[in-house]
Amino acid sequence: MATVSHEFPQAIQDQVKEIRIFTPLWGIINTRRNNLHEVQRLSGMNLIIDDTDHPLIIRVASLQATRMQVYFIENEDYFHNRLMTTNADGVEYSDNDERSIFFTLGVLEAVKKQRWCPEIIHCNGWMSALVPLFVKNAYNDEPSFRDSKIIISLYDDVFKGELDADFAKKLLCKDMQEEVVADISSAVTYEELAKLAIKYCDGVIINSDNVSPTLVEYAKEQGKAILPKQTDETFAESCYSFYNTLLE
Repeated sequence: MATVSHEFPQAIQDQVKEIRIFTPLWGIINTRRNNLHEVQRLSGMNLIIDDTDHPLIIRVASLQATRMQVYFIENEDYFHNRLMTTNADGVEYSDNDERSIFFTLGVLEAVKKQRWCPEIIHCNGWMSALVPLFVKNAYNDEPSFRDSKIIISLYDDVFKGELDADFAKKLLCKDMQEEVVADISSAVTYEELAKLAIKYCDGVIINSDNVSPTLVEYAKEQGKAILPKQTDETFAESCYSFYNTLLE
C-alpha cells in the first residue's frame, strides 16, 4: 500500500496532474526527523464525533525529489503515540471506528479549506473506506466534491474484529442523514465496511491477490467499474487509463 501510494501518484504527476496525498499522522512517524510543519490555515477546527470535540491539526511535508506534498491528519487521542490498526501486542484499537471517521472528516474539511476540486479521490485501504459514504451523502452539495469520482483500492489489510456497536450512530455527524446509515448493523466487520465503500464509490481497483471474492462479486452486482489486479509493470498505465475512463 505504501509503495502504491507513493509511486503511482508520482506517475500521475508526471502526466502534468496535480496530486495531494493525505494520511494519518501515525505515532510511528517522527515529525521532527521528517520536517513536518503545521499548516495553520487548515488546522484549529474541532471535529465532533459522538458528541465529543476532537481538535484537528494538519501537518505537511514536501517530497523534494518528486515535488509532491503529503498532508498528515493529526490528533492526540486517535494517532499520537499509537501505532496503526493494532497496538504493540497486536490487539486492535477499540476506537478504530472513530479514528476512521476522524481521518475522513479531517481530509474532506482540509480539501474544502484549500478550495481544491479533485477530479479523482483515490482511497487506499480500510482507514479511508468512509470517504465515499461521506462525499456522496454529507458533502454532496460542497463545490469541492460535486464532480469528484471516487475510487477505492482493495487490499488484504483487513481487521479481524468488529467495529464499535454504536458505529452507525457515530456516523451521524456533519450533514449525514439517519436514513443513510439505518441499515448498518451493530457488528460491522471488515467485509461490511468494504461493501459500504463499494456501494458509494465509482470504481474499484484490486490491489492484492488476497482480496475477498465476495467483495469483487458485490462490486460487479453494484455495477461498479473494476480494474483487476495488475502487474507492477502495467499498474501505473492501466490505472491512469481507468481514471480517464471514469472521467469520460
